[in-house]
Amino acid sequence: MATDASPKFQQAELIPLPPQPDYSPAIAAVEHDGLRFWQFMIAGSVAGMVEHMAMFPVDTIKTQMQALGSCPIRSASVKQAVQSILKADGARGLYRGIGAMALGAGPAHAAYFSVYEICKKSFSGGDPDNHAAHAAAGICATVASDAVLTPMDMVKQRLQLGSSPYKGVLDCVTRVMRQDGFGAFYASYRTTVLMNAPFTAVHFAAYEAAKRGLTEVSHSPESLSEETLVVHATAGAAAGAMAAALTTPLDVVKTQLQCQGVCGCDRFASGSIGDVFRTIIKKDGYRGLMRGWMPRMLFHAPAAAICWSTYEAAKSFFQDSNNGNNINNVT
Repeated sequence: MATDASPKFQQAELIPLPPQPDYSPAIAAVEHDGLRFWQFMIAGSVAGMVEHMAMFPVDTIKTQMQALGSCPIRSASVKQAVQSILKADGARGLYRGIGAMALGAGPAHAAYFSVYEICKKSFSGGDPDNHAAHAAAGICATVASDAVLTPMDMVKQRLQLGSSPYKGVLDCVTRVMRQDGFGAFYASYRTTVLMNAPFTAVHFAAYEAAKRGLTEVSHSPESLSEETLVVHATAGAAAGAMAAALTTPLDVVKTQLQCQGVCGCDRFASGSIGDVFRTIIKKDGYRGLMRGWMPRMLFHAPAAAICWSTYEAAKSFFQDSNNGNNINNVT
């Protein structure tokens, strides 16, 4: 005779399943490292703004040392470059063009770091020691970032020149558009990508390797994930200095293309990288390709330290915020 079997499925000693949290698009959108896409963008934007605003005077010195023609400083001495700028324009001369950088650095670095994080996750497969993946992700990041930053970087460098004929950012943009057309804003884009691709590949690979190495040295094996501000700053400075030194010749070419025809600087008919290289070597010899290497390294070492430590601090802030929100959503 059949009996009711349902009671044996209602035993109190059976372990109940924990309640499942409701589906939340906010939780589903979380990327690796516990951050969402827009949070990578904000962290990168803040890091880029802080980096460029803090180091802008050094960038001005580098630009004036790299430009050729009647207006730039001929001496390769950083001290003489500073004295010349201060004599001509005073302390404000070190900050000419900072408005253009303020407009470009935030969006460019938002693209830079968000693309890097997405590509790093995709290329590395979660392997923190995959330096080739870090380098490839850095190259993708710089292509996207340079597309955003190049126009404002050109405006910034023209304003940085001694005796610049432009009154400000808007005046420079208007006059360049009227005289040379929209293409002038991207005259150095190919050179910038060719420079920043190896720069970023070296920078990101060196940073990730240095960060992991320093973390292993400064922490016990049980706490390798606990990275400190000092580790981020030190790894960033080392990576920035190395990458800056290796790519100085292309940076000189970029400056030439962006400042051509201003303050007596040479204008290039073809705008090709080879043409600029030949002009520099003819005027200054091969040493001309390393003009401004000292302020470039002085810029990128602390700038990278500032940028990476700010970026990692912003990521930590968002991670803590996300963890708190996720706990609240589950409960």
